[in-house]
Amino acid sequence: MSLEPLSTIEIPAKAKHLYSIIWLHGLGADGHDFENLAPELQLTARANIRFIFPNAPVQPVTINGGTPMRSWYDILSMTEEHEVNTDDINQSAELIESLIQKEVAKGIAPENILLAGFSQGGVIALHTGLKYPLPLAGIVALSTYLPTIEQLKNERSAANQSLPIFIAHGIIDPIVAVEAGKAASDALQAMGYNVEWHDYLMEHSLCVEEIEHISAFINLIFK
Repeated sequence: MSLEPLSTIEIPAKAKHLYSIIWLHGLGADGHDFENLAPELQLTARANIRFIFPNAPVQPVTINGGTPMRSWYDILSMTEEHEVNTDDINQSAELIESLIQKEVAKGIAPENILLAGFSQGGVIALHTGLKYPLPLAGIVALSTYLPTIEQLKNERSAANQSLPIFIAHGIIDPIVAVEAGKAASDALQAMGYNVEWHDYLMEHSLCVEEIEHISAFINLIFK
């Protein structure tokens, strides 16, 4: 997988830039996928938040017959074990860390940077955030799972042991089973993380109630 800097879609802060949200899309999508979500979030500090929507690298994806598409990592099979290329996950985490560093260079402290992601993007948001060596603001992980949980048990950063984590899932999700999302939530709670779990009557998508809950979660962090 290429480690060239990621291209991004960005929504600047309308007033003074105090906070940043880096939002990662799912398999086969791109940074525009969640661009329209930003105005739907009812955020108290909206005018001070800069949104960054990175585009994943284009690479062949095994479960799609090797067809190249935007992907944060290769998925080798759709079994319950979620067989994936963990080297890709680690490399994608490095790319997101570079985006975090760009925000820090703009004067935004890491504790004012929140990571969010959907499906594959949620995996990378969790993996990156839990390994990051400096305290971040929080993580929002939607319709996702965590295939690197055993790796994180050894490589997680003490700096982010207490960061707030929002995990949500559709109970009739045909792409990523809700059981996989709940297993990730339960495993992180068992590791002492502060996890807020939600599930909704929906498939592999977002719903209005979920957006309201995400807004409330972020509003507790960015005020």
